[in-house]
Amino acid sequence: METEVLAVAHEIDFSMWALFMRATLTVKLVMIVLVLSSFWSWSIIIQKFITYRKARAEAEWFDRAFWSGEPLDALYEQIGAEPEGQSQKIFAAGMTEWRRSHKADGALIAGAHSRIDRSMDVAISKEADKLQSGLQVLATVGSTTPFIGLFGTVIGIMNAFIEIAEQQNTNLAVVAPGIAEALLATGLGLLAAIPAVIFYNKLSADSEGLVAGYEAFADEFSTILSRQLDS
Repeated sequence: METEVLAVAHEIDFSMWALFMRATLTVKLVMIVLVLSSFWSWSIIIQKFITYRKARAEAEWFDRAFWSGEPLDALYEQIGAEPEGQSQKIFAAGMTEWRRSHKADGALIAGAHSRIDRSMDVAISKEADKLQSGLQVLATVGSTTPFIGLFGTVIGIMNAFIEIAEQQNTNLAVVAPGIAEALLATGLGLLAAIPAVIFYNKLSADSEGLVAGYEAFADEFSTILSRQLDS
């Protein structure tokens, strides 16, 4: 009898696709949500890695250009009033307000320094929002998908016990498929959550590092302009 049960269990297909196809509609929907969440997370992760890499390269290039000794007005004319790079946008915001703060006779309007600082702070805030956009999705996926997977597992195990009661049979061939389908939901939940949590922490730290660099540059630039104002 035991040999027959094992033979029947051996004949059952336990591939992931087969487990998905045998699952109930509710469990299938849970699995689909988890798979889509995982793909969504990875698309954000890859896109952020590319964006941050470009941002670091742009910051390094602009840092070299800024400290090359070239006049600030010449550098501003080179990059324009609406550049694409993050560091360049912060610099352009400060230089634009610097030029607007001059009267027709060349004298500075009162409060120029505070307005320049506010302009660069606004530019930094905008760039920070762009860098951090999408990270909330990773945080949400990382915190919710294990529970979504657990919900699918509970439903799957419940259906397995219902099937056992209906067939009045506790053989492995009856129990194993339902349990395997239920555990697949848990596995998919962890598969979506673990990378999301890991890369959320990694990308958040990278984003904070980039923003800290922008703030440091803004402080240095503000100091340079302050010297010119005092002179």
